[in-house]
Amino acid sequence: MQTNTPPRRTRGSRRTIRLTRRGRIALIVTGAVVAGTAVAVPLLMTDDEDESRPTSLVIPEGRRAAQVYEAVDKTLALPPGTTKKSVAKADLKLPNDAEGNPEGYLFPATYPLGENPTPEQLLTAMVDKANEKFTGAPIAAGAQRNALNVYQAVTIASIVQAEAATKEDMGKVARVIFNRLERGMPLQMDSTINYAMGRSTLKTTPQDTKIDSPYNSYQRMGLPPTPIANPGDEAMSAAINPTPGDWLYFVTVKPGDTRFTADYAEHQRNVAEFNHVRQSASKEPAEAK
Repeated sequence: MQTNTPPRRTRGSRRTIRLTRRGRIALIVTGAVVAGTAVAVPLLMTDDEDESRPTSLVIPEGRRAAQVYEAVDKTLALPPGTTKKSVAKADLKLPNDAEGNPEGYLFPATYPLGENPTPEQLLTAMVDKANEKFTGAPIAAGAQRNALNVYQAVTIASIVQAEAATKEDMGKVARVIFNRLERGMPLQMDSTINYAMGRSTLKTTPQDTKIDSPYNSYQRMGLPPTPIANPGDEAMSAAINPTPGDWLYFVTVKPGDTRFTADYAEHQRNVAEFNHVRQSASKEPAEAK
C-alpha cells in the first residue's frame, strides 16, 4: 500500500515559515513562494531584520512530530533539538494513552508567533488546538460509534493521512484499515514502516517488512502504539466516517489512479502495474534544464 501525495504550496501576503509536504522549508513573502533547504533559509533574510522576522508558523497536514520540532527550531533560530527537549518542560494536555508523546496532537494549522515565542508556547498551542478539535462531540461520538477511543481514531487518521493519495481516497483507506482490523489481518501499511525507519519512500523492500519495531504493521497485529503523524480535519473525518466498501487492498498505480479491491489476485495485478510504471519512469531520460 503506497502513498503518493504531491507537495502543496500556499501563497500569502505575510511572511511565514512553512514546512512543506516534503519536510523542507519555504519562505513565503508577499504572495511569492521561494523554496529551499533549511540551510538556505537564513540566506533569504532581508537587510531589515525586523521586517524579515517570521510572523507565523504553518504546519501542514501529515507532518511527523520530528518534522514539527525541526520547523520550530528553525523558525525561532534555535539549536537543533531544542524543541524536542522542550516537550518535557511544556505542560501539554495529552491523553493518557499518549504517555507524554505529542505525536498526532501537534495539530496542523497556522500559529502566530507573537513577540517572544518559545517552543513550549507553540507546542502548547498545537496540542490545545488538537484537543479543541478532537474532544468535541463529532469526533468523540464518531470514535465511539466505531468502537474506538479518540486516541485510536487519531492513530487511524494519521495512517489515512500518510497513505491516501487524494482527499477523495481518505474514506476508502480508512475502510481498508477497519476491514483488516475486523478480519484479524495485519494492516501491512508501508507508512508505518517508513515511520519506524524515519523516512518517506515508495520503495518498501521485503527486508524492510521484517524490522523489529512496534510500528511494523506487517509483523504486528492491530494499530501501531501511537499515531505516525499529525492528521488534519479531513483525515480525522475519514477515520470516523469510513466509506462503505469491502476493500482489503489498495495501491496508487500512478498519480490520480489509486485502485481498491477485495480480491488479492486483482491487487497483485495492480501492484505489478505499479512496479512497471515506476520502472518505466526510472528509465526515462531527465528533462533538459
